Amino acid sequence: MASTGTPTTPDGPGLLGGWTRIHPIRAAAVAMILVSLVWRAQLASRGYLAVDDYVLIARAAESDLTPSFLLTLYNNHFMPAALLVTWLVTRAAGLAYWPYVLLLTAAQAVLAVSFARLLRTLVRPGWALLVPLALFLFSPLTLEATSWWAVGVNMLPMQIAMVLAIGAQVRYVRTGRKRHLATLALAVVFGLIFFEKALLVVPLVFLLTAFLFVGGPPVRAALSTVRRYWPSWLVLTALSLAFLALYGSRAESSLRRPDSFGEVLSFLWQLLGSTVVPGLLGGPWRWLPAGDGAPVTAPPELGRWIAWTAFLVLVVLTVRLRRVAVRAWLLLAAYLTLVTALLAATRLGSIYSDVAGAVPRYVSDVVVVAALCIGVALLGLRPAPDYSASADPAPTNRDGDPHEATVDERADPESENVTPDDASAQVTADDEPGDPVPVPAEAEPRVAVPVTTYGGHGVLHAEYDHDEVPPRDRPSAARPFDAPPRRADATTGSSRSTAALPLGPVPDRPDPVDGGTAGPPSPPDQLTATPEQPPFTGGRDPDDPPLPAVLVRHREAVSAGLALALVAAGLGTAWTTARFGDEWAVKSGRTYLETVRAELAAAPPDTVFFDQPVPGDVVPMLSAPYNRQSTFFHALPERPVFVTEAENPSLLDSSGRITPVKVDGPTAQPGPEQACGWKVTGGATARLPLTGPRDDWFWVVRIGYLSSGESTGTFRLGGKEKRFPVKTGLHQIFFEFTGGGDTVELSVDDPNVTLCTNEVAIGTPTPQQ
Repeated sequence: MASTGTPTTPDGPGLLGGWTRIHPIRAAAVAMILVSLVWRAQLASRGYLAVDDYVLIARAAESDLTPSFLLTLYNNHFMPAALLVTWLVTRAAGLAYWPYVLLLTAAQAVLAVSFARLLRTLVRPGWALLVPLALFLFSPLTLEATSWWAVGVNMLPMQIAMVLAIGAQVRYVRTGRKRHLATLALAVVFGLIFFEKALLVVPLVFLLTAFLFVGGPPVRAALSTVRRYWPSWLVLTALSLAFLALYGSRAESSLRRPDSFGEVLSFLWQLLGSTVVPGLLGGPWRWLPAGDGAPVTAPPELGRWIAWTAFLVLVVLTVRLRRVAVRAWLLLAAYLTLVTALLAATRLGSIYSDVAGAVPRYVSDVVVVAALCIGVALLGLRPAPDYSASADPAPTNRDGDPHEATVDERADPESENVTPDDASAQVTADDEPGDPVPVPAEAEPRVAVPVTTYGGHGVLHAEYDHDEVPPRDRPSAARPFDAPPRRADATTGSSRSTAALPLGPVPDRPDPVDGGTAGPPSPPDQLTATPEQPPFTGGRDPDDPPLPAVLVRHREAVSAGLALALVAAGLGTAWTTARFGDEWAVKSGRTYLETVRAELAAAPPDTVFFDQPVPGDVVPMLSAPYNRQSTFFHALPERPVFVTEAENPSLLDSSGRITPVKVDGPTAQPGPEQACGWKVTGGATARLPLTGPRDDWFWVVRIGYLSSGESTGTFRLGGKEKRFPVKTGLHQIFFEFTGGGDTVELSVDDPNVTLCTNEVAIGTPTPQQ
């Protein structure tokens, strides 16, 4: 019997070393996850806040934490949880970037672990499982989500919701237990409070169930999916309708119409040819800068065609190896169609239509589905425990229930039939075949009874023959693609499920999945090469087509070619990611902020500023009024003081440096009084013609004057007036004014005060050189 104790090393007990020997695939997966997290965190830290980040932070800084703030849409996006997290970080750290990098990395860690667990639940075990995991962990299409806060705060929760919802649905399909519906509902709600696009999780769950767990032609499969798993659709429909009612009451329509059919074709070619397919294979290898935001894809033409060729070869090869691969690729195509249609309906016909197909963040959720589908296409669906009736009478358990736990139920973490004495022998659903199964010493060896086979009519028409069996007796509903593979019995030659294995002492033997030396026997073709099968193809289902002769005859060459392809994809991914990091590291906003902070630290304490827009490459004009300096710097603890009237105001120029103000615009014509210009005295009003008219708009007025005493002056233009203080001596005054006209009127309240001026300008405040 295999030892169930702590693995040892030559130098003594070694928990980590022993675990890695018993579970090498898991150890490799953990290492990949850690490397990806460090890599992404390092890449993100090279950059800084960008564009929408500043708008979200400014809104959080100026708002109280109220339901009104949380339920306000941002660019028509419903994201109360994202606004809440941003508000908390803003109040705690202001415009610091490191908290956002930390949060993005933590969210990616949760997502990576959840996705790895989902892969092990959904697909067959084997080293090839690391291929879809690597695709997901290192895909360049998701770099924005782990680097840019405004993107990641939406997309990472949505991807987590996708993974959790799919996992809950798979467990519900395989066990029939209603508690998984609660997990399914919570996962969808979690995604929706961060991003309304998470509503796509609902059709995704339906499509995945129909394609992978229900057979038959499309219409029949859809009807069977609705009939068999109607509780899932009832829950998801209720959630969807409630959310749509809430969102529809607050949002404006974002739907647009393309300007031409050519625009649609260009968008599709850009999205599929330049972004999705190259991105799934390590591309785009070249990026096009997009200001402070993340770059967009611009793959070289040769790389584009190589990516498409490799992708088509992968599709053809997997379809030739596995019947379920057809449905996996159809699932990916169906979800990609949904995303493409949504994107086309909201982006085409706008100023962004020329680059809409080249923005990776728009399709980062596709990576989750693509990785899962590639995993299913490569390895097939993982067999689930089969609870069909056996030929022998069912024994009773300790509670008198006639349904005693079988070995398959012991391998199912959801089984309700595991008795206390059997708990030590229980194997979780995430355990791989070949994992050590501890058995009590006093337990008698038991032989599992062969499960009942399912009837079917091929992959596209397979149906379960016992649809009416109650869930208690058949908790796993019809699953034409996840039933245990069959192998001929050594003595009778009858077909027998490989899931039915002896429970009890078994001889030590190499573990075909993890490389350890414990656990019950499992099919020899799950990992190791045989004369009939090349390595890394996983277990095979009875209805899989025969292996192509070329793979059997030239399995070494095929394996070498696959290894080279994986190495090439890895190198391409590394190159693409490095180039993305180079573009992401260039941040005008960071340079601007650093300069402003240094200038404010060195400025006199009484320095005040007129409000101006920040540079357009930091926050574009489309984000007004949140492109104003007064809102942009609101989250800074040492923020500048902005005024609408001052004697000596300053400006922050486009580089962030403090400069005096000058007014660029029409001025008053020279006055008639020698050494005075225009004289304002005795309570009379002086009329000063301008060198050019001013439209009715928002302006800044500068008046330079010499006064004999203190008083209050009045400035009038186009029927509007502004009162300002007058001081004794030579002074100037700047103030904001809304109005227009071609003649200025000046007066002083005190008739004993005389004011002379020849310097009146109305226009735009600009830095004084």
